[in-house]
Amino acid sequence: MSAFAPVVLTRRRRSSLVAAVFVVLALPMATPALALEAEVRGLSGAAADNIVDILSDLEPESQATRERLDGVVRERAQKALQAYGYYGAALATTYAGETDVSVIIDVDPGERTHITQLDVGVRGDAEQDEAFDEALAANPLKVGDPLVHASYDSFKSRLSTLALERGYFNSRFRQQRIEVRPWEESARIFLDMDSGDRYRFGHVYFRGSQIDRERLHTMVPFAPNDPYLAGDLAVLSQNLGQTEWFRGVSVRPRINEDSQPPAPSVWWREATGRDTTLDPGQVLGGAGLQVARQITDSRPTIVPVDVELTPADRHQFEVGVGFATDVGPRTQFSWTMPWLNRYGHSLTNSFYLSAPEQRFSGEYSIPLENPLRDSYRVRYGLESVDNEDTESFESSVQVARHWEFANGWIQDLYWQTTYEDFTQADQDDAVLLLYPGISWSRTRKRNATFPSWGDKQQLTLEWSDPAWGSDARFVRTTFNSHWIRTLGTENRFVGRLGGGAMATNTFDKIPPSLRFFAGGDQSIRGYSYETLSPENDDGELLGGQHMLTGSLEYQRHLTGNFWSATFVDSGDAFDEWWPEELKTGAGLGVRWISPVGPIRFDIAHPFDDEEDSWRLHFSIGPEF
Repeated sequence: MSAFAPVVLTRRRRSSLVAAVFVVLALPMATPALALEAEVRGLSGAAADNIVDILSDLEPESQATRERLDGVVRERAQKALQAYGYYGAALATTYAGETDVSVIIDVDPGERTHITQLDVGVRGDAEQDEAFDEALAANPLKVGDPLVHASYDSFKSRLSTLALERGYFNSRFRQQRIEVRPWEESARIFLDMDSGDRYRFGHVYFRGSQIDRERLHTMVPFAPNDPYLAGDLAVLSQNLGQTEWFRGVSVRPRINEDSQPPAPSVWWREATGRDTTLDPGQVLGGAGLQVARQITDSRPTIVPVDVELTPADRHQFEVGVGFATDVGPRTQFSWTMPWLNRYGHSLTNSFYLSAPEQRFSGEYSIPLENPLRDSYRVRYGLESVDNEDTESFESSVQVARHWEFANGWIQDLYWQTTYEDFTQADQDDAVLLLYPGISWSRTRKRNATFPSWGDKQQLTLEWSDPAWGSDARFVRTTFNSHWIRTLGTENRFVGRLGGGAMATNTFDKIPPSLRFFAGGDQSIRGYSYETLSPENDDGELLGGQHMLTGSLEYQRHLTGNFWSATFVDSGDAFDEWWPEELKTGAGLGVRWISPVGPIRFDIAHPFDDEEDSWRLHFSIGPEF
């Protein structure tokens, strides 16, 4: 049996086929229908614009006769006017064009309808809710105002949305109507919401987590029997996501469903060897559940919350490459383990490689009762530096107590142990330093890649003394302040102020890592990386006890992702409490917001260096 049946074309069939082909070929040549263009006279403002909008999708060719078209135009125009309180308007229409593609509507709006009675209220539990008090106080509808239906719809929608956000799931409007009396130019509005009982949170049930449930419960921003608030569920989801323990977080309230906890996930049983399934005799169901519901009808409705979690990959790797005139080509490899055990401990190791600096560093984090805010951190590292007149090999271990406050500030209280074998110019030593320190920092920005607004502050205090076995005595502080602001959409301002100071009577024992040097892409442009500091008699860099640097930069949008930059940098590293003079560089640059991050290219002139009249600076990455 053939898969295709033969088709026999008779003369009639041939004629029909030719006609069909002609029609098909002719279809693409059909003229598209034109929408009606409307002009309104005698009235301006929102009501007139509403007429034009409501007629913008009307195609004159869709109406068989002009009379039908005119009827549709008048009907739509009257509805557009009534939406703004004009219920007695008279219309006159004039059409132009061979196909009536445009119309002029002369409007005599008549007297406008005003609100003469307003009966708006809320009953039920919401009557005692401050959020509803605020919403009622912000009611845009006022007695004596012109009737605008959009204001009524918006206010009604606001009450409905607020009810859902705050757990009034049985809310309904007992009255929701507008009574319009055109002969009186009056409108009476009745809007009465009965919120019913407010739902309350029940228990939170976590599924799929590799982290102890007790630890997860510390991140729940509400307690059982607290009033339901949708925002709290968003905070819970955000909190869990910020731990970086999970690659998937799903938070779902069980509204009007059985409140028994879900069955444990297969993943949990396989990972722990424990089965947390409840004994069937312990679970209330069927007729017993119905009786319990009847007994508790007078109590607030409870909403259990189910949280589905998908563990993050236990090992995460990242490789980055870049280039900067300070250090030349550079690369970094990082290995992160966001969770090591059921307590949520984490470990990060990274290796950084450039011509003057090679560094291995790591951090072991131990979260405390509030994993997002409090933790212990053990930081360690090895670093080798060979730059200008500095040769150094440093190993360090730091134990810190870490706090993150709600206002965005981060505080670290730490004890650091550093062993550094160094040669700085004509000074050569190996020292063991033991010192406590405290630091505060905060970073805020909008748009992480190329911020339109942001600032960063950092302050550190450290103290070393031979009394506890350290090889050097010093008190040292550093500070940095960086800010970004924009004026309009075309002008961007970047400012930076930084510095440090150290009091010591054993400066020869201070390793290069704690001395101060200035110059470079992130310091004073126009000068090479860390080439500004006090010098010995042979002109070799010694490093300073103090440092002060500042920068002002103006950026102007050019086109697309390109910005121009004009800047001036100034500062120095020095030994006295104030420098005799500050080194200054200024220049021009270009910023390109590339797919891999902002790329900065600058040409800077150092004003006090005749041998080096200008210097190029190139770097990749955001300002901070």
